[in-house]
Amino acid sequence: MFDLPNLIQTVGYLGLFAIIFAESGILIGIFLPGDSLLFTAGFLASQGYLHIGILLPLFFVAGYLGDLVGYLIGRKMGPRIFSRPKSFWFNPENVEKTKLFYEKYGKKTVILARFIPIVRTLAPVMAGVGKMKYETFAFYNGLGALAWGVGLTSAGYLFGNVIPNADRYALPLVGVIVVVSFIPAVYEYLKSRKKD
Repeated sequence: MFDLPNLIQTVGYLGLFAIIFAESGILIGIFLPGDSLLFTAGFLASQGYLHIGILLPLFFVAGYLGDLVGYLIGRKMGPRIFSRPKSFWFNPENVEKTKLFYEKYGKKTVILARFIPIVRTLAPVMAGVGKMKYETFAFYNGLGALAWGVGLTSAGYLFGNVIPNADRYALPLVGVIVVVSFIPAVYEYLKSRKKD
């Protein structure tokens, strides 16, 4: 496992922006350490290594813009990619199911997907493919960026300020965050296997 605090201090604010932006909606960022990075950056700010007043708006904007770009990718490229005939890899019915899903659960999904690794990168793209209304997406994207980018960073900052000798517990807590963030995805996977 790489040294997350060292990575954060090495890449600086611009690098942190790029990581959160890429993970939020650009498919190349699918395996980047979003949740743990936000929490750890907040913790490092509590220890004086970074400035919380810069981190909070930085992560909000990076998360918001990343998802927006992901949505636009899905909206613009989706029809070209997903208008092919049915094949082993692709079924046009799934695009229709995606549309129906986003009509019914889109608002909730845009917010909650932020907290699930891999899903958070794919959700905005699929919202674009599913032609979720832009204004609706933009609003709930903002709420999601606030809850995730600002919320997790603030939690790390609070943890560092409130818990005595917090540095002793920071690494195990980050490990717990990583494990917990994968639980919904594993649960859904197991549930879908049961149906088959």
